Amino acid sequence: MFILYAVIAGLAVGLARGGRLSRLATIEIRWAPLIVLGFLGQVVLFSDVVASRVGDWGPAIYVATTLMVGVAVLRNVALPGMPLVIVGAACNLAAIVANGGYMPTTIEAMTGLGKAPPTIYSNSALLSDPALPWLIDRFALPRSLPFANVFSVGDVLLAIGVAVLIATAMRRCAPATPPVSPVEQDSRHVSRGGPGRDRRHRGTDVSPPVASSRANPS
Repeated sequence: MFILYAVIAGLAVGLARGGRLSRLATIEIRWAPLIVLGFLGQVVLFSDVVASRVGDWGPAIYVATTLMVGVAVLRNVALPGMPLVIVGAACNLAAIVANGGYMPTTIEAMTGLGKAPPTIYSNSALLSDPALPWLIDRFALPRSLPFANVFSVGDVLLAIGVAVLIATAMRRCAPATPPVSPVEQDSRHVSRGGPGRDRRHRGTDVSPPVASSRANPS
């Protein structure tokens, strides 16, 4: 649930900078269904009912769902903050793959949460000698926070990217209307019969017609 706090931080920064929540609807996420499917797959995988029965399929499913999300994130690299999200996700994926489909954690991090090591399949595992130890879940949120959990350097990068995306989207405005040149202004006045027409006839002396008189024959 580390990502939840990134969303809250992004919303707070966006509002503090004068952004609007309604502008979040302007974010165009490509391949969004793939992201949703990947996250839903992990929610189901780590539920107690499934995690206790998945057995050796757990690591493979975890890596597959993580790859699904990663591919979709790459498709959105042009969005603000997405490069950080990609780097963070890549760090996490590297640690998971290098450790056989598990994200290792430390006894210190688990103790900080006040939790015992998991006895069923979990995305966190205590390993005696994990690969890429600098990328594993080495840190823990304060246990007083709701949804406190362990997290990694990759999670931090990913969270910053999500916060940047949200805050930036909330500040986006519609493209400004380009300024109108004097020539265009004049042509608009002419088309309406405005000052432009008066200037066109300026300096021309048009006198009213004078009726000519003829002497009537007597």
